[in-house]
Amino acid sequence: MKRILLLVTGFFLLSSVFGESGYRLWLRYEPISNATLLSGYKKAITSFHFTGNGETIDVAKQEMIIGLKGLLNKTISEDKSIKPNSILVGTPASSALVASLVSSTEIESIRSEGFIIKTTLINGKLVILVTANSDKGILYGVFHFLRLLQAGQNLNRLAINSSPKTGLRVLNHWDNLNRYVERGYAGISIWDWHRLPGYIDQRYIDYARANASIGINGTVLTNVNANAMVLSPTYLEKVAALANTFRPYGIKVYLTARFSAPIELGKLKTADPLDTAVQRWWKDKISEIYSYVPDFGGLLVKANSEGQPGPQNYNRNHVDGANMLADALAPHGGIVMWRAFVYSEIPDDRFKQAYNEFKPLDGQFKKNVLVQVKNGPIDFQPREPFHPLFGAMPKTPLMMEFQLTQEYLGFATHLVFMPPMFKEVLDAKTFSNGKPGTVANVIDGSLDDHSISGMAGVANIGNEINWTGHVFGQANWYAMGRLAWDHTLSSERIATEWLQQTFSSSNSFIKTAKQIMLNSHEALVNYMTPLGLHHIMGYGHHYGPAPWYDKGARPDWNPVYFHKADAEGIGYNRTSTGSNALAQYPPEIQKKYADINTCPDAYLLWFHHAAWDHKMQSGNTLWEELCLRYNSGVDSVRAMQKQWSSLKQYVDGDRFKQVRMLLSIQEKEAVWWRDACLLYFQSFSKMAIPAKYEQPAKTLEYYKALSFPYAPGN
Repeated sequence: MKRILLLVTGFFLLSSVFGESGYRLWLRYEPISNATLLSGYKKAITSFHFTGNGETIDVAKQEMIIGLKGLLNKTISEDKSIKPNSILVGTPASSALVASLVSSTEIESIRSEGFIIKTTLINGKLVILVTANSDKGILYGVFHFLRLLQAGQNLNRLAINSSPKTGLRVLNHWDNLNRYVERGYAGISIWDWHRLPGYIDQRYIDYARANASIGINGTVLTNVNANAMVLSPTYLEKVAALANTFRPYGIKVYLTARFSAPIELGKLKTADPLDTAVQRWWKDKISEIYSYVPDFGGLLVKANSEGQPGPQNYNRNHVDGANMLADALAPHGGIVMWRAFVYSEIPDDRFKQAYNEFKPLDGQFKKNVLVQVKNGPIDFQPREPFHPLFGAMPKTPLMMEFQLTQEYLGFATHLVFMPPMFKEVLDAKTFSNGKPGTVANVIDGSLDDHSISGMAGVANIGNEINWTGHVFGQANWYAMGRLAWDHTLSSERIATEWLQQTFSSSNSFIKTAKQIMLNSHEALVNYMTPLGLHHIMGYGHHYGPAPWYDKGARPDWNPVYFHKADAEGIGYNRTSTGSNALAQYPPEIQKKYADINTCPDAYLLWFHHAAWDHKMQSGNTLWEELCLRYNSGVDSVRAMQKQWSSLKQYVDGDRFKQVRMLLSIQEKEAVWWRDACLLYFQSFSKMAIPAKYEQPAKTLEYYKALSFPYAPGN
């Protein structure tokens, strides 16, 4: 355990070498700048006392030491006895005193991972209690207590009772064994497989600590486009080394399973899930995994999608494949996360494929299977309607999949705060078996009374010193953990927390920086895909605009498939007169979108092929509104630049300069998006771009000729 504690301390030693590089994320613990607040905290916290022992308690204690020393600019020691103005940390099971300070109702309400933080009295003296049912809950409680200090919380009347709303809170790494990261924009993989298991990089400790601080309790180490080799003994030894590193922080490891592994590793002639030899191979392989990693979490599977093998190769269905793996994992307590992103060439609307394949299978999956569904029906677009499967499979636990890496949102170059996008989906009204609720109620299991639940985020983490390429990309990682813990948190609350911990608690700074963050997603939608346009990015790499592209081998590999612009108008008709994808939603949702005159502007071109002169709710024609939105997006980025420049006095030089340069790139690319798209769509509308707007400086032919064979993520 001494090694882990030294490595945790090394997080701060490393940061001092690199200055304000962004490496410390939201765990900087800089001294509280408000003198009055600092003085009050020093009086309120003079010591702390932990009960219990174990690896997780040890790292929680170390966090308390580091956090208090940094925030209070004073070393706070652990005391063997409880004194006035101290912090008491422990579970009721570890201390009769702790047990006496919480009621059975309180402790039952927080379940296994939650925590209670409250101000209480011991012998008439104020004491702050941090308690939980488990050591993991204690760790989460300590992190939250330190977050409260950075937020300037009054410590005299604390009464916090917090439990996670989803059980599995997982990062999905699209990392390959050669360290290339699919759709990765922050360097190569942080997993140095060649040097594992003997070399435990400091970054692994810091990664685990950062995840624990926001309640993430699982990590899928490998790409969903899976390599069977990770299931071999050579790599399982390496996986075990990572699992041992993460375990004190309450984080389980998961792996992606290539469905054809019995052929590639086991030398079988088939991977048919109903073949007894295949079933036996998977049972033996999973038992072997648990011999290396006793608390292994389970498997994430991408099957029969984008060329990945799966049960359909053998005329079986998703239930057959998922249940075979579930049976092998069940004796060990493992789970299967079976992805619903099925993406094969079909003659019908791609929007409909996942629903058509999975809806008929509802109720047939084993109890330890979650179906992992992307937030929208296409593929992580800047804005999508919520996936129609949410509410359509009441007998099956559905797990949310968000994408933190900005594959379709300007990569790590663009400042885009994602929680407003996530909240649009989570807060969306839906129905399950006629019961009204939200998408969040579906994934947390409360709407259909499921015992397992989860939320996953496709990681935006690489080996760059600031982890995510763009320092503001860290906010999306942070938000993923916070929303998985509590999806009722507002985007504003999450932005405020992150800014306070990452930059400054100055109200003047936070007011402006928060405005930048909260407006950034709508700005990007406007300069990329306004009014429901989608999937008009460059072919393959998805960098930059290419609405004209039509050379893909399949129809749905071409942007023209999705926008369908012609002389009459633009947009994909998904109503009853078109593909009828809208019929996959409950009647109440269909009614909201079916009428072109009442359909919200944000989703108009998702569901309707609208005429260029269609009268919008603003009174503008569609063409006029399209021009307005594209120009508004550019104007918003320029406003973000000015706002950021005004914050120079609050931000260290390195991070200020980095964000300023990236905003400059973002502004140029926003102009590129606006001009290229309007010129292309103008070739159909035959309408002028209003003179009041900045006119394109290049021709459409110029933009069409641009090529990016080495764009990141290609």
